[in-house]
Amino acid sequence: MTPLDAATPEQGPHEPIKPSATRVLRQFRVVFNAVKTHFQQVEKQAGIGGAQVWALSVVQAHPGIGVGELAKAMDIHQSTASNLVKALVSRQLLATSRDVQDRRAVCLSVSEAGLAVLNAAPAPFAGVLPDALNTLDEATLARLDKDLERLIKVLGGDANAAQTPLAPL
Repeated sequence: MTPLDAATPEQGPHEPIKPSATRVLRQFRVVFNAVKTHFQQVEKQAGIGGAQVWALSVVQAHPGIGVGELAKAMDIHQSTASNLVKALVSRQLLATSRDVQDRRAVCLSVSEAGLAVLNAAPAPFAGVLPDALNTLDEATLARLDKDLERLIKVLGGDANAAQTPLAPL
């Protein structure tokens, strides 16, 4: 028995990791490393985080978009989108204005400085994982969805994490 196979009092007994589980774990490491590397490149080249670059790109594609629509477009929680907007406005990368017809609504637009950041940022702006997933066929995505759902259930994963951008992770 190797030290890795020995149970510690805190851990309790466990079985060695199956070879098939090890292969899948390695694949997750490759995926996580690709995502991490992309976001590090984004931050190095653009000077802001990947989620902020993505938000800027969505606003650039939809001038006048509101915070709620930005949250939907990025599939993130509205409070997360609001925090992204606050950070981008404070750095003068986004500008806000009031909607002409509904003065309560805030409209977003990318500033000149924001455009310069987008021009410096490596694509894809949404990140490499969403971009890669978008290239897969529906049958593959359905299998991944089902299998990852099972894995998340076994992990006891927090459903609220589903609306957290990958960049900060």
